[in-house]
Amino acid sequence: MATVNNRIMGDVWGGLAAMLVALPSAIAYGVVSFTPLGSAYLGVGAMAGVIGTVVLGLVAPMIGGAPRLITAPCAPAAAVLSALIGELLAGRPGVGAITPEQVLLLVAIVGLLSGGLQVLFGVVGGGKVIKFIPYPVVSGYLSGVGVLIFLSQVPKLLGWPKGTAPLQGLLDPSLWQWSGIVVGVVTIVGMTQAGRITKTVPAPIIGLLAGMTTYFLIGLGKPELYQLINNKLLIGPIAVDFQAMSAGMHDRWNAMGQMSLKDFAAILLPAVTLSVLLSIDTLKTCVVVDALTLSRHDSNRTLIGQGVGNLLTAAVGGMPGAGTMGATLVSIHSGGQTRFSGLLEGVFSLVVLLLFASLIGWVPIAALAGILMVVGYRMFDWHSLTMIRHRSTLLDFFVIAAVVVVAVAFNLIAAAGAGIGFAVILFLREQVRSSVVRRKRLGNQVSSKHNRLRQERDILTEGGKACTICELQGSLFFGTTDQLFTSVESDIKTCRFLILDLRHVQSVDFTAIHMLELIGAMLKDRGAYLILSDLPSHLPTGLDLIRYFEQTGLLNQAAHIKTFPYLDSAMEWVEEQLIEEHREQLVARERLLGLSEISLLQGLLDEKSLAIFAMSVEERSLAPGEKVFSYGDPGDEIFFIRRGQIRIMIPGQGDKGMTLAIFSRGDFFGEMVFLDLHHRSTDAVTDLVDLHNRSTDAVAEVPTELYVISRRRFDQVVENYPELGFRVIFRLARALSFRLRLTSSELRELKEL
Repeated sequence: MATVNNRIMGDVWGGLAAMLVALPSAIAYGVVSFTPLGSAYLGVGAMAGVIGTVVLGLVAPMIGGAPRLITAPCAPAAAVLSALIGELLAGRPGVGAITPEQVLLLVAIVGLLSGGLQVLFGVVGGGKVIKFIPYPVVSGYLSGVGVLIFLSQVPKLLGWPKGTAPLQGLLDPSLWQWSGIVVGVVTIVGMTQAGRITKTVPAPIIGLLAGMTTYFLIGLGKPELYQLINNKLLIGPIAVDFQAMSAGMHDRWNAMGQMSLKDFAAILLPAVTLSVLLSIDTLKTCVVVDALTLSRHDSNRTLIGQGVGNLLTAAVGGMPGAGTMGATLVSIHSGGQTRFSGLLEGVFSLVVLLLFASLIGWVPIAALAGILMVVGYRMFDWHSLTMIRHRSTLLDFFVIAAVVVVAVAFNLIAAAGAGIGFAVILFLREQVRSSVVRRKRLGNQVSSKHNRLRQERDILTEGGKACTICELQGSLFFGTTDQLFTSVESDIKTCRFLILDLRHVQSVDFTAIHMLELIGAMLKDRGAYLILSDLPSHLPTGLDLIRYFEQTGLLNQAAHIKTFPYLDSAMEWVEEQLIEEHREQLVARERLLGLSEISLLQGLLDEKSLAIFAMSVEERSLAPGEKVFSYGDPGDEIFFIRRGQIRIMIPGQGDKGMTLAIFSRGDFFGEMVFLDLHHRSTDAVTDLVDLHNRSTDAVAEVPTELYVISRRRFDQVVENYPELGFRVIFRLARALSFRLRLTSSELRELKEL
């Protein structure tokens, strides 16, 4: 019970503290947003900020997926709306000059569209996509917002008359309002030094109280400062008129129904910019909260909650907002633990709106300017300046600086476009920076699963130098094709077989296809082959690579561009080509081997010993597809291949299975069961060397002839000839030792994958 009470009280204090931080800032953001409309609309802007705080506080926490998040009007929204209002008043292409009342309607519609887009982002899963926007772009955009906020408050701090040129205002002190300057400076000092005074009261509250106190102290000597009406230093009269709010909602919905496609097109880009910026600001705050509270937010649900809140806010004339860092952290440190702290922040803001709205008009504009100048200063990513020192981060710094310059020199909408362009550049930079060639090896360093005799391995050790295997990775596109060609250029001029292993490739574009065609043509001129293996049937992009290669015509050069489903099958084909060149006539190769010609027994036995040994041997013929033994079969036999080929495989469902090895003429298999007399069991705990003996199938690939020796017959024969048995077992042990070394080498290769 005590824990529940503590949580409730924590949420109460968290909501109250969050309101004390969010509300003064929201008033300031509302004022700065509506400043281009003139001093008569400052009160409207302040009220919009308060309404936004109330509606967002009541709606977003109950729907969103970040329980501790505090949502309120924010600086990015103020910057976007202020710039938009200025452009609308100046006359935008496709809209023309319009009245302040029409501007208010268009701004409300921008807020509605922005909220609707945020809901859409959440529904389609955009919460995760937005977080992948590169940090330099986000940093530059938010820094640009900070610079714009700071610069826009300089005229308000200095009290310039409306229409004063910036250079003239800075150079002519006679235009300055010294009373406002003092109030603004005191506010700035109070806000920046609040942490040294107390950590209980939020810094914006201390700054605002310091500024208002200074204003009223100055008023002791200047009585005109105590006039609310027509006082350019104050926000001015504010009245809560719910009937007017209802009429405004009706006007906005009617205005939306009467808008043409041209009107929508004129405000669509600002709405998209606002929705993306508010989403980024919210999710950035959520990430910080997750790190502080060891929690995890639901990005998509959070965006839906933010979108619904902004929709309703815009509908009642409030200012859109986002999850705010300052108010959220203050709420958490004050005890807020659940979404009710955010809800109570909205409730407390509603109480202020109903009971103390008239007092908001007495807030000095210079005090709000001071608060916003501190906010703008803190929004700038000062740490990014250190990037200029290092060559590796110079491009990142350039991106940040360029987005800031575009935002200041033009507007935030242009900065959004620049940010998208720079995001593409950063992506290309990262793709080009990482090597597209994961690993490169020669053919004598890699072997197929086809078990070769010693003579064949000697051939492959020498001939394998003519084969190059390149394991590719990442994206093969116009940004990496030159890197790929440079990596294999020397091999194209010398090798006979160039294998490109595509198993780790993520995407392929047409430029890469053209490069592969060029490589294939260059190899064809030399009588060499381009071999593509492990072509993914489904890339992360959903592309079927095999079908794409066929559609683009890459595989039309079938004679010299070959594809294989696995690297092992590609290597097996290459090995066959190399071995074939050193073999005798095909007929001689397929001649049935005698017992003395089996590789394991060559030079081991004289005629008498061979005759004795032959007493334990029987002959067996197999048709293609016929099994020598199956998974789990009992047995004690070793098999020598007189002619044909045997595939050893782990059985799978249906016709699927995993090939472990392939044995050919002159080779042997089944040796482990022959030695240890274990059944070919289903025991999963087995040595790698005898996997193909105990838990596998052995299947004839072609018509095959075998010599078969069971351990029982062998023991009977060598019982009277122990030396003969010792020599056979010793030769078998040496062969197993050789195979074990090969297995160890393959394991090392697998470890490096």
